[in-house]
Amino acid sequence: MIQSNMAPLGMAVTPHHLASESALAVLREGGNALEAMVAAAATIAVVYPHMNGLGGDGFWLVVPPNGDPIAIDASGAAGSLAHLDFYHGETQIPHRGPKAALTVAGTVSGWQEALTLAQELGATPLPLTRLLRDAIRYAADGIPVTASQAAATAAKQHELQHQPGFAATFLPDGSVPIAGSRFTQPALANTLSMLCDYGLESFYRGELAHHLAREMSALGMPITLEDLQTHKARRCTPLHLAHSEGDIWNMTPPTQGLVSLAILGITDRLNMADANEAQTVHRIVEATKKAFALRDKHITDPRHIDIDVQSLLDAEHLSTLAAQVDDHKAAAWGTGRGPGDTVWMGVMDSSGLAVSFIQSVYHEFGSGVVLPGTGITWQNRGAAFSLQPDHLLALQPGKQPFHTLNPAAARLKDGRTMVYGSMGGDGQPQTQAAIFTRHVIQGRPLQQAVSAPRWLLGRTWGQSSDSLKLEARIAPETVQQLRALGHEVELLPDFSEVVGHAGAIVRHNNGMLEGAFDPRSNGSAAGF
Repeated sequence: MIQSNMAPLGMAVTPHHLASESALAVLREGGNALEAMVAAAATIAVVYPHMNGLGGDGFWLVVPPNGDPIAIDASGAAGSLAHLDFYHGETQIPHRGPKAALTVAGTVSGWQEALTLAQELGATPLPLTRLLRDAIRYAADGIPVTASQAAATAAKQHELQHQPGFAATFLPDGSVPIAGSRFTQPALANTLSMLCDYGLESFYRGELAHHLAREMSALGMPITLEDLQTHKARRCTPLHLAHSEGDIWNMTPPTQGLVSLAILGITDRLNMADANEAQTVHRIVEATKKAFALRDKHITDPRHIDIDVQSLLDAEHLSTLAAQVDDHKAAAWGTGRGPGDTVWMGVMDSSGLAVSFIQSVYHEFGSGVVLPGTGITWQNRGAAFSLQPDHLLALQPGKQPFHTLNPAAARLKDGRTMVYGSMGGDGQPQTQAAIFTRHVIQGRPLQQAVSAPRWLLGRTWGQSSDSLKLEARIAPETVQQLRALGHEVELLPDFSEVVGHAGAIVRHNNGMLEGAFDPRSNGSAAGF
């Protein structure tokens, strides 16, 4: 049996062990889960630079020991110059280059808002120099290149090597870095040090902001100094699902948190406890199709939504959708939105404070643009916009783009608290459903629920296939049964990054913390 890690005082789960250790060290020094997560977020930005960074966005779901959960939306809007005329002659927004780097990076504002919340919850604040110390050191002195970074760099080199700043930053000596080689980011170390000296706000309203704005203007990005200065992370009330096993929360629009909750709401009406492997996959996949339809009809910048999204999680509506699931036949479906490269991380501390967190630059290395002198790779989240004026996701200056990012949390009726999530675009809600169903409903050990073979309905980056992709470790009879139900099945390697890097932490009734990390990542579940 695959065993999870357990600890009594604190637990951190991240897709890179150095980020887990950064969080754990802060917890040991008396920091709370929010401060520990800021430390982990800074470290992961350095050690997993192909998947996240200071030039991206973040979302926080905070579950206090008592009281209602709090969400933080630290995502940026389209720049004031990012209008349809800016893309004249284009049929769609480019995925790479300065024109792809069209939204404000919200990540750092989320760190600030989280630290503000930490003080409101009674934390004696640790200095920012302490929280960013590991990240600065790893950027300055270097880290061993992960196999994940080496593979992503090799796969995307042809489309990224000519983007401003990319080769100088990510192709040392003009070639793809070898896994295990030392990788330094001195400019990023300097930027992180500046944030310590002048505060996180300086990213938006200080000398650093002025430098960023000058460089963005020189590169032809449609973001201005005023766009940076007006950006702030915002707190919001997360979406809520009343599930038979307890209360589940996820992020509001512009994220697809609705999808993750709708899948679990639909499958809650489909007897998942007694389902075999093929039935489990089939029912979750069919619920995913229903949930994606809701997403594609409604989810955009919340200021542009004309319904109460929470109402889509009403019991009656979910029962109607569940009744449409055919247990004997796969439904046809359209195309997904494709992948995103992201990191999910979770932290719980001894007080019972729990944090579920996601940080991303969207595609591998985002836009591929590294702002000169900063080491910051800017995201390409704005590629989610449409250039069709009547489209739900039509581009407008100041509008938030659609986000796949959605951290999850639950308080179960048996008294346990759980935070969980994954990277992987369309795969995030599917992986969340797999973990929750396997562990909470079917009773599988937490680590086994994360490590077991997973699947992805939809496209992977650079491919047009919308098939149902299964890790090859899945039982052959399950594959046969799914094909017999009408699913177009493709097999992935035994452990594939295509299905995401997932993780979870559970607080048990006796106060013990249990963590599970994804063997598909370089991560760990670290506790003390």
